[in-house]
Amino acid sequence: MPQNYQIDNLDKAILSALMNNARTAYAELAKQLNVSAGTIHVRVEKMKQAGIITGAHISVSPKHLGFDVCCFIGIILKSAKDYPSALEKLNALDEVVEAYYTTGQYSIFIKVMCRSIDALQQVLINKIQSIDEIQSTETLISLQNPISRSVNP
Repeated sequence: MPQNYQIDNLDKAILSALMNNARTAYAELAKQLNVSAGTIHVRVEKMKQAGIITGAHISVSPKHLGFDVCCFIGIILKSAKDYPSALEKLNALDEVVEAYYTTGQYSIFIKVMCRSIDALQQVLINKIQSIDEIQSTETLISLQNPISRSVNP
């Protein structure tokens, strides 16, 4: 299946429904969208093959799991060639939950979740800033996350 698969309105409706509740049965979706369950199955499989649907996920509340501190850290590397090894070391840290290779001031921008400010301080000093490839960091602490959503198909 080519990666340039063009979605239509039915695909968009299927995606919207599944993004709202990934556990919705194909039969239920078919009923809602006035098509057969087989049609839903075929469309979902085509979107999986095209790389549009990459999986189904359960969302958890970090706060309810005891992770009260969310921050973003801009990382300046010593050299551009250090990116692969720095990324590998960052990936090994459980506290790093997202990473982006960026343009502009920072080479890498990461999202970090910690249980407390003290824990964040330990992660910064003992884990992140001790990575040899990192020249410097800038930390931004998130006060709240008022908007969090996926793209609208």
